[in-house]
Amino acid sequence: MQPDPCVSVASTPRPSACPGLWRIVSALDGGICRVKLPGGSLSSDQARAVAGAARLCGSGVLELTNRSNLQIRGVGDSEHAALVQHLLAAGLGPRVAAADDVRNLLLSPAAGRDPLALLDTRPLAEQLLALLQDTPAFHGLSAKFALQLDGSEALTMLDHPHDLWLSALPGGTRLAFGLAGCPRDAALGVVEVGQAPQLVQAVLELFLQLAGEHSRMRQLLAELPVADFLARLPVPLDRDVPLRARAQTAAVALGMHPQAQASLVMLLAGAPLGRLEAVQLWALADLAEAEGSGELRLTPWQGVLLPDIPVARQAAVTAALEEIGLLLDAGEPLSQLLACSGSAACAKGLADTKADALHLAELLRAGRVQPQVHLSGCPRSCAAAHTAPFTLLAQPGGRYQLYQRTAGVAGFGHLLAPSLSIEEAGAWFAAHHESGTSA
Repeated sequence: MQPDPCVSVASTPRPSACPGLWRIVSALDGGICRVKLPGGSLSSDQARAVAGAARLCGSGVLELTNRSNLQIRGVGDSEHAALVQHLLAAGLGPRVAAADDVRNLLLSPAAGRDPLALLDTRPLAEQLLALLQDTPAFHGLSAKFALQLDGSEALTMLDHPHDLWLSALPGGTRLAFGLAGCPRDAALGVVEVGQAPQLVQAVLELFLQLAGEHSRMRQLLAELPVADFLARLPVPLDRDVPLRARAQTAAVALGMHPQAQASLVMLLAGAPLGRLEAVQLWALADLAEAEGSGELRLTPWQGVLLPDIPVARQAAVTAALEEIGLLLDAGEPLSQLLACSGSAACAKGLADTKADALHLAELLRAGRVQPQVHLSGCPRSCAAAHTAPFTLLAQPGGRYQLYQRTAGVAGFGHLLAPSLSIEEAGAWFAAHHESGTSA
């Protein structure tokens, strides 16, 4: 989706703590610019443009977010205008300047490629993104307000809570509909695909009418019964269609995934701790162009999906991805770790979570265990929208509380240990963790 040529780098962003294209947020390591990618997709030329801009205007460090977007870190105070100009020239801006914040629509990274998909969601996604950008009233939505659309692909992040979600049903002509993170087997109704834009528009208009000071759907529905909200919608919903449960997972298998198109596969690679250097993104762009269709798909698991790889080239491309520095082996402990920017880059961080995660990976490797662990420098949990199986929450002094996700327990889950060093955490996992569960 191309930006309006009249969009200017002089656009004034509204106040928010969230980075955006024009709203470059200060951090200890410099400014942060968030580049929102439609469907998480960018061309090889766009990837090279981002990499070049990150080197020219920032520190060369890029972050992959849990909404399949990119962040450029270390942006210098005098480089804001030049950075935005680079990104707009590459077609990486919104259609309308005021709409940058609301382009929050998450798709499966395998949309249009996954053989298990019941619907190619990309055409509908184009309509929904246009609706969000071309409706001035929707520009007032919070920068965190988010939508999700999935075609029932195998590669879908179902743990990510969204304000509104749509999920394809068998036959590919209808979509289940839900609000505020309700699970797929507890959908609120079913709508025809052709009616989805009308439904989304009605939901967003009703939310803005009723929200008051609330910025998220879950906040509104904590006060207003869901049934009352649905009763006010002008779009009819089928409430009697049986829905199938879908397993939720915070991670998917790295490596090869089959593709719907004959003789082609997709390769899913992890970015260590969600970060890439500009030179790595440039190399990925070259690889996508040489071996695939010239497209990269970012994932909500902070990785990269390389689609359209000929089966005969799978081994060679896998080797090339590993040489670039990406992770393709789920048995590697680092592939199971998430970490926020931590005290090295964030004033709220109580520990250097990135460095601690690298050390923890060494300890886990020695202990021959691969738990899924989220290291969070503070309770905001910026690196993970979902609750990880295990969370190490930093405490003053750089030690950590250890939590385990537990059904029915709010927040990070059940507290297992109140104060651990990273060495003690590594020893705890080595002693207690086996086959994905704790003793």
